[in-house]
Amino acid sequence: MKGQETRGFQSEVKQLLHLMIHSLYSNKEIFLRELISNASDAADKLRFRALSQPDLYEGDGELRVRVSFDKDNRTLTIADNGIGMNREEVIDHLGTIAKSGTKAFLESMGSDQAKDSQLIGQFGVGFYSAFIVADKVTVRTRAAGDKPENGVFWESAGEGEYTVADITKADRGTEITLHLREGEDDFLNDWRVRSIISKYSDHIALPVEIEKREEKDGETVVSWEKINKAQALWTRSKSEVNDDEYKEFISISLTTTATR
Repeated sequence: MKGQETRGFQSEVKQLLHLMIHSLYSNKEIFLRELISNASDAADKLRFRALSQPDLYEGDGELRVRVSFDKDNRTLTIADNGIGMNREEVIDHLGTIAKSGTKAFLESMGSDQAKDSQLIGQFGVGFYSAFIVADKVTVRTRAAGDKPENGVFWESAGEGEYTVADITKADRGTEITLHLREGEDDFLNDWRVRSIISKYSDHIALPVEIEKREEKDGETVVSWEKINKAQALWTRSKSEVNDDEYKEFISISLTTTATR
């Protein structure tokens, strides 16, 4: 790949990865909540910038998050068509996260894993939760408004370094592929993934779709099914919101106000 280079994580990120993998394992499903929440943030940023730069939509204003998995290759992919990132942003956001946020998160972590899992989003380190279940994470992204040849590839095994390179990516947005660790086949189960999305991401005002594959006339037909309500809780009438939804929304919203 063009422009390929290997860079080291800042020391805080290494420490963060180690603690996150070993301290949050019992509540590992939260990685999907964090990655979908990040994708929703990317869509919000695109909407905001497109108010003054409508061309950023590139003719596609239907924003969404798509989740798919490949059982043969044991991968789970979360893709959005939000704002995307250029090379400099990839390095800044995925290799050198804000020291203040990282330090605060590390200092806040304790023996209460349920509490720790809520702190992830609050301190803006949600992306790294992917390594709780993945031994390698691959990112393909392109910033809205950039040329296809300005796409960026990022990959890491979550140890001491990461690789970044230039690629061609036709569509804007970010695609994150998790290469699952041995024993994490649970996240290749359609029902399991659907239940996690419904549990954590129902309040997100953006369609979260899961890939469906069906055999028809000897061919594989791919379609996308919306899993969440895709309607912000505050836009629904009070009678449509039950107590559990309200409590869940309050709990989750407290952890997703920080910029990721």
